[in-house]
Amino acid sequence: MSLKDKLHVMVVDDMSTSRGLITQALDEIGIVNYRTENNGQSAWRSLAQRPVHLVLSDYNMPEMDGLQLLHAIRSHKPIARTGFILITGRADPETINHGVKLGMNNFIKKPFQTAQLKACIEKVVGAL
Repeated sequence: MSLKDKLHVMVVDDMSTSRGLITQALDEIGIVNYRTENNGQSAWRSLAQRPVHLVLSDYNMPEMDGLQLLHAIRSHKPIARTGFILITGRADPETINHGVKLGMNNFIKKPFQTAQLKACIEKVVGAL
């Protein structure tokens, strides 16, 4: 069984179109074990009950943005080591630096190609 088959991913984005594009890319990569949430709060509640290996989270969301979600994950010992990739339309240095300080593993700028997402994920989890 390959890493692709074992990897469990959560996709968090408040825009259904963006969630669809991300999950379509995961399908193309061959990652089949994923679930989605439409905001940071629901993602946080879900992760606390059912952890994953990797979170792919949008930055700009209502209620709890991607970096607030990252902070919550890193502050909760049972899931603190969960891989975290920020997906953002504005990869400005201030946002990225803040993410790195919080323990972000990687980031990718929207829009992206499937090959770019795969490379981004592989930098966090290893070869797929």
